[in-house]
Amino acid sequence: MTQPKILLVDDEPIIRMDLREMLEGEGYLVVAEAKNGEEAVAQAHRHKPDLIIMDVKMPVLNGIKATNIIRSFSDCSILLLTAYSQRELVRDARKAGVTAYLVKPVSEEDLIPAVEIALSQKEKVAALKKDIHEIKQKMEDRKTIEKAKGLIMNHHALEEEVAYKWMQRISMQRRMPLVKLAEDILSGNQVYSPSV
Repeated sequence: MTQPKILLVDDEPIIRMDLREMLEGEGYLVVAEAKNGEEAVAQAHRHKPDLIIMDVKMPVLNGIKATNIIRSFSDCSILLLTAYSQRELVRDARKAGVTAYLVKPVSEEDLIPAVEIALSQKEKVAALKKDIHEIKQKMEDRKTIEKAKGLIMNHHALEEEVAYKWMQRISMQRRMPLVKLAEDILSGNQVYSPSV
């Protein structure tokens, strides 16, 4: 697996420097830094990080507003840094799609486990999206095969099982996936007449 990319966002350079040192000391790759939410959005677009560690209170655009914007184009994990742990902030952060948050000052003992959890959450989300995509594709393939089978049944007055077995046989003979055969049948590119 490729090394996860991390973006640091804080208006205080010394905090960014401390975070970078802690992360790089643990072997993480910090690809960019930003000093406000607006820069964070631009850097997130440019670098496509796996994780953004972002302060809440910043000039120009705060961390929660920046998170809302970043969420519109990225599913990276976002770890918010805050000097406060108020309920309202936690609620707003959750609504914005923040993965987790840490209360400042941040120690290495708190940061590294939070980073690992946030990155593992991103992997889980990516795996789920892949699974959903594959399930949707299988359902689409199934619909295509069913339509082609229906066409064969109607054109040649065949029973469902006979039409399906014929499609399977042609698919194996031609070494082509069943769904590709079904697409050919539906497109009318090739005339298939089952000799049953």
